[in-house]
Amino acid sequence: MKRLLPTSTAGSLPKPSWLAEPETLWSPWKLQGETLAEGKQDALRLSLHEQQLAGIDIVSDGEQTRQHFVTTFIEHLDGVDFEKRETVKIRDRYDASVPTVVGAVSRQKPVFVEDARFLREQTRQPIKWALPGPMTMIDTLYDAHYKSREKLAWEFARILNQEARELEAAGVDIIQFDEPAFNVFFDEVNDWGVATLERAIEGLKCETAVHICYGYGIKANNDWKKTLGSEWRQYEEAFPKLKASTIDMVSLECHNSHVPMDLIELIRGKKVMVGAIDVASHTIESPEEVASTLRRALQFVDADKLYPCTNCGMAPLPRHVARGKLRALSAGAEIVRNELA
Repeated sequence: MKRLLPTSTAGSLPKPSWLAEPETLWSPWKLQGETLAEGKQDALRLSLHEQQLAGIDIVSDGEQTRQHFVTTFIEHLDGVDFEKRETVKIRDRYDASVPTVVGAVSRQKPVFVEDARFLREQTRQPIKWALPGPMTMIDTLYDAHYKSREKLAWEFARILNQEARELEAAGVDIIQFDEPAFNVFFDEVNDWGVATLERAIEGLKCETAVHICYGYGIKANNDWKKTLGSEWRQYEEAFPKLKASTIDMVSLECHNSHVPMDLIELIRGKKVMVGAIDVASHTIESPEEVASTLRRALQFVDADKLYPCTNCGMAPLPRHVARGKLRALSAGAEIVRNELA
């Protein structure tokens, strides 16, 4: 019998301080060579253990082996020069120094497949693996070769599909594509964004998800959120297209955000990962707060399609805060599970 309201995280969890600088995005590794490879595996084991102790049902690698949710994937591709950097505005919000696309992009070898295989060996639980989505990838680069966001997105979709098929073969149960850019570039989402995402999942038999959020709890994102007014209706733009797509699940931000819960009605029929944990605050939710978010969501999504989750990744949070939030997520889901039973 399948468990009702299975919990999971959106992606990243904090790294141990011996591996990388705590509470820092893009932190350099503190280890090197063989020691780094071993350290990453130890961190992955640790991250899995913390999810299990907290009672998380669908576990992940906590993104322990990657510096950043987008650039670590891009680092392994041909056609991108990391020495040649340009400053671009990421998601129309903040300037970042990014690598340059200098030629045709391609993937010579798997990026995360070995890590996924390692995670699969550690647990019998369902595992979820996150990949950057095509639109979010192009938004984290300077393109001096294709000179077309759409062309580059289709190329990345093809490459992501190669990786996703191998992750599925390695035993991954859910492959999630992170597309925070879907909350910003609405015309592109509808013109080709959802279509490139469907290209990335072509031929997969495992479950597929798209994660669309308002970003990590960093200053640039928090400042942007303050400009969005009392109602955040960005999801309204992408949801109709996503409902018609072949993507199985949609992961979204709900708790402490100004997203009107009834927007979920627009994707009725899909499985929904409801973000019931705020990653932009160090305050640990009470189980009752989590339960309250889930109860509101249940007005718009059937119980067998509701997956309690975090709003976004927790890499920038202190470890004890992330642990507390994971426990609250599990406990809150359990309250609602008992009510439904």
